[in-house]
Amino acid sequence: MSSPKNSEKPLRIPPWLRTKLPQGNNYSCTSSLIRDLGLNTVCQSAKCPNTWECFGKKVATFLIMGGICTRNCRFCNITSGDLEPLDPTEPGRVAEAAERLELRHVVITSVTRDDLPDGGASHFAATIRAVREKLPDASVEVLIPDFQGEEQALRTVLDERPDIMNHNVETVPRLYESIRPQADYAQSLEVLKRSKEIAPDIPTKSGLMLGLGEEDTEVMRVLDDLAAVDCDIVTIGQYMRPTKDHPPVRRYVPPAHFDEFAAAGEAKGIPHMFSAPLVRSSYNASRFVGKK
Repeated sequence: MSSPKNSEKPLRIPPWLRTKLPQGNNYSCTSSLIRDLGLNTVCQSAKCPNTWECFGKKVATFLIMGGICTRNCRFCNITSGDLEPLDPTEPGRVAEAAERLELRHVVITSVTRDDLPDGGASHFAATIRAVREKLPDASVEVLIPDFQGEEQALRTVLDERPDIMNHNVETVPRLYESIRPQADYAQSLEVLKRSKEIAPDIPTKSGLMLGLGEEDTEVMRVLDDLAAVDCDIVTIGQYMRPTKDHPPVRRYVPPAHFDEFAAAGEAKGIPHMFSAPLVRSSYNASRFVGKK
């Protein structure tokens, strides 16, 4: 597989990325519930292109620890700025929303909070406990930051036995300086590696975006790296520019090309590959735990 050369000229969105808005009132009901409970979702904060579809199915990915991030990843629409204190009532409100939405699989992620001693790990743990109290039969997936590599913070989350432990590498190592300047590729791999060592029976998951300027050979090396740390689930999707202030899309990868990456990942030993243009880390996440 080969990659086209980058171009500064804005690319037209291809037809396979154009989605239809869902019918019915589930979207407005979900949106109202999130607003009424004072919660954030990564769906809205990150301007995910699947928000209409997911809210239309009464599904949302909860974003905890406020709406302000201590980092400034170039691809992300979540803003940095004055940080908000942690709200001890938030775990309960997340659990209430999950219960009212009748979720069978609850996905919890967060902004990065490098200002907190444990990076917010204890708040993740409290949220998992609250959801389990309300929905004991639901599975729980956490999409965590790197906690600056602190193993005890990772253990704090894993001690609550999430059904899936997710941490995204996001892009290829060469682009970290320009795209994720406050993150470290090796550290992200180490999070996945340590998670598997601490709790071998908890599936690990990671994801990356295409279209930021990576080459196919670099994507293949990332798949090699993820296979080497025994990552169980890998998602690959198309980067979509949230605003004109974000990095431009360097290429739109055709669906068949995503299929090739999925096949390559499976051949490298990754058990579950989910690779398609509109795939996001938490999109249709329940498929990996047998929940609908």
